[in-house]
Amino acid sequence: MPPLYVVQQNSKLRIRNRRLQVETENGATEILASVPLSQVDQVVLFGNIGLTTPAIDSLLAQNCEVVFLTTRGEYRGRLVGSLTPHVPLRRAQYTRLGEPDFVLEMAKGFVGAKFQHQRALLMRHNRDRPNPEIDSVLAQIKQASEALPRKTTLSSLMGLEGSTTAAYFRGLRQLFDPAWGFKDRNRRPPRDPVNVLLSFGYTLLTQLASSAIQTVGLDPYAGFLHEVAYNRPALGLDLLEEFRPAVDGIVLWCCNSRQLTPQDFTPGPAERPVILSETGQRRFLQAFEQRLDQKFTHPIRDMQFPLRQCLVEQARQIAGCIQNGTPIYRGMGFR
Repeated sequence: MPPLYVVQQNSKLRIRNRRLQVETENGATEILASVPLSQVDQVVLFGNIGLTTPAIDSLLAQNCEVVFLTTRGEYRGRLVGSLTPHVPLRRAQYTRLGEPDFVLEMAKGFVGAKFQHQRALLMRHNRDRPNPEIDSVLAQIKQASEALPRKTTLSSLMGLEGSTTAAYFRGLRQLFDPAWGFKDRNRRPPRDPVNVLLSFGYTLLTQLASSAIQTVGLDPYAGFLHEVAYNRPALGLDLLEEFRPAVDGIVLWCCNSRQLTPQDFTPGPAERPVILSETGQRRFLQAFEQRLDQKFTHPIRDMQFPLRQCLVEQARQIAGCIQNGTPIYRGMGFR
């Protein structure tokens, strides 16, 4: 089920007759949304949103996590219930982290899947009007994919991933109207509307990836490609890598179809130079959810699943690799 997103500032979540209700806190009470509690798997709150104690208790009781983001979509924290009882699997996960060859091969799998999906997105949009710059980038991604098996250290792998992704964004920018001012990938803070949307989408997908990792019983903070660091969902970020181009495609569609326009963004202070309007947030979230509901054939299960379920299936694959000791991660192979 899709998460419940709440962007209305100063609103509050309450429990009314086993329904999760979003109400305004300004003067007269207005009900903004009312959803049966049984139909909520995750709640994502943007900015100044309140939660009553009964709401917190009810959400924890049914193991429904609450994700707290800033108004700009930056991660603040999560409210989660008890850990899943998968001690043997997590013990195996921590053991594999101490096996350099296993770590490297898993990391190669994540990066290879990302390269494959980056190339697929550019090829799909370059068919009708071939662009020489995109052709050059496609050739570079192909070369990087061929060089991947020869990498013998994580640092060299990360170097290849970084240079290839920089080239990918040089190709991606060719697909945007110059009015968007998108020249390269930048963040902390993002300095143009496209980068604001990319960061927003990646943050949302990171939370879904981390939830998928927890669903199958793994520790989202113990990853292979990304360095283990305090409060950093390293394995969630590992899983995220191959799905990043899905966010890129959402952003591209929103901008080129005029679901969003440059007028949905306003200048802000130095720490937040570009601000997406609340209305723009809602439209982007709608496009994001539509994409996650789109079905794809999973290469291992050979069944069609919504994209959000594919995250869980890929997390199951990671768990299988850990349990079997075979670090062969297979990407979705989007077309």
